[in-house]
This record gives sequence, structure tokens and C-alpha cells, in this order.
Amino acid sequence: MPTIAPIDLGSHCLKAGFLNDNAYYALADGTLHWLDEAHKTVTMHDGLLCITPTADNKALITGGEDGRICQTDDKGSVQELAVLPRKWITAVASGPHGAVAYASGRTAWVREANGKTAEFAHERSVEGVAFAPKGLRLAIARYNGATLHWAGTTGKPVDLEWKGAHTGVIFSPDGRFLITTMQENALHGWRLEDNRNMRMTGYPAKVKDWSWSPKGKWLATSGAPAAIVWPFAGKDGPMGKAPLELGLRGDTMVTAVACHPVEDIVAVGYQDGMVLLCRFADQKEVLLRRPGKGAISSMGWDKSGERLAYGSESGDCGLINIKW
Repeated sequence: MPTIAPIDLGSHCLKAGFLNDNAYYALADGTLHWLDEAHKTVTMHDGLLCITPTADNKALITGGEDGRICQTDDKGSVQELAVLPRKWITAVASGPHGAVAYASGRTAWVREANGKTAEFAHERSVEGVAFAPKGLRLAIARYNGATLHWAGTTGKPVDLEWKGAHTGVIFSPDGRFLITTMQENALHGWRLEDNRNMRMTGYPAKVKDWSWSPKGKWLATSGAPAAIVWPFAGKDGPMGKAPLELGLRGDTMVTAVACHPVEDIVAVGYQDGMVLLCRFADQKEVLLRRPGKGAISSMGWDKSGERLAYGSESGDCGLINIKW
């Protein structure tokens, strides 16, 4: 049976996960809490806006209301990578070989490990940034689509058009597909070999969280009373295929998802604080946590898939130990 170690942190948790096998919780007030024998904390920003783990999962890249872009390791050492005075950093991404992308307003930047920085200006605000799995190819979510840049080269950017406001962006693990969240209740995608559009609609609410299965065959998403899980195993991805609907509850919405690092199962967090574990093959469910004080806002597994860190909008956080 799963066991739960709760921790009440009193502030909106933007990201929960693991660094060097220790659970961490990054809060909107700019503090990072982690569990390394004892409860430890450090202040990263005066207001945290965006966060992502590094490609090797040994540190966190963060952007804040203070205009700083920082890297924080598992010992709580905060390194300032860049600063944009009087700006809010609204998106960050971690790429290969220590590269970092960040955005503010209508501009995105890529900073390589040697400190070299490239700037990419756009006509409309940059809402999301993501690196391709290989190489310094950067995707930017914007109004009416997405743009692909090759950082470090003078190559012409590739524009992928689709009307509407695109608010977040992610590559598939094999680099074949690009997916965006939208201001409307939908996802949109492109198959990059021919830039074919993929519509993923039918959500009753905005998609605010997503997670790839270990081999990239499935993309689990929030935004409905069930986790909507799109198939990406075939050449055409989800085109013409119905998604799985896992953990359906008629009275509350899914607000967070986290695919297991080994098995084809997904942790599903709900607006009322409940957490379920759902298996793709037969839709079997296991209750991990009963409803709590706030909506689940983030979840993350350790490398082995035996422990799950979760955080909520109210700071009602904790660690679930799974006994297989």
C-alpha cells in the first residue's frame, strides 16, 4: 500500500519533483524546499514565474519577477545565469550541453554553457520555449502558431501557423512532433517532417499540464474530468485516433499528470487534491491520495518510479511512497 508523508508549505507549488533522488518543491514565492535527511530551503527569486529541470535532471532552471534567470543545484546553491532588469521572465527551457532558453515580452534568448547568448525577437509576445531533443533547435509558442529557430546559426526560422493564442510548447521525445497548448480549450500539433497540422480538441477546460510516457508513445494531459492520453506511436501520431480517458471522475477536473518513468502508467492529480494511479493497458486505478486542501498543481517521480512528489495550489504538498 502507498504511504504518504505530508508537508504543508503554505504557498502555491509551481513544480514538484526530484533532484539527485531528493524530493523538491518550488513555490510561487520564490523559495525552493527539498528533503535531504532534513527539510531544507533556499530563496531563488523574489517571485517565481517559471521553472524546468536541466536536461540531466541535476539542477533547476528558473525565471522570476525579479528579471533573473537562475540555476539551482540539489545542494541549494543558486547561480545567476542572466538578468533582465525591470523584466518578468515568463518562460524557461533547458537544452543539451548546458544551453538555456528564456523569454520576456516579445523576445527569447538562448544562452550556451560558455556564456554566448543569441537573441530572437518576434512581433508578438513569446509565450513558451522548448528545445528539441537533439541540437540547439528552439521552438517558440506565440500568437497564431509557433516558430523554430536554430540557435548558433544564421539559418532562416521556420514558422508553423495556426490561428489562436499558443501558450506553451513541447517536442515529442523523438523530435518528430511539436505540440502547443492554446488559450482555447485545445492542443495543437505539427508533424515536423511535413509540417502537417494536428488538432487535439474536445477539452472542457484549458490544458495546463502534460507528460510524456517513458518511450514517447503517449502524451498525458490535464484539462478534463479524466486524464486525456494521446497516442503517438505511429507515423501519424494522434491523427485519426481517439485518446485514452483515464481516471474519469464526473465531479472534478484533472489538474496535473505525471507519467511513470518505466511503466505505461500515469499519476493523475485532481482539483480536489486526490491522486490516482492509472494503467494505460486496462485502465486499472489505484488510489494514492484522498482529496486534500487544494488542487494538485505538479507531480514528479523519482528515477525508479517508487516515489511520487506532489504539490498543490494551497501549498498542501507531500511525498507518496509506492509499494509495488
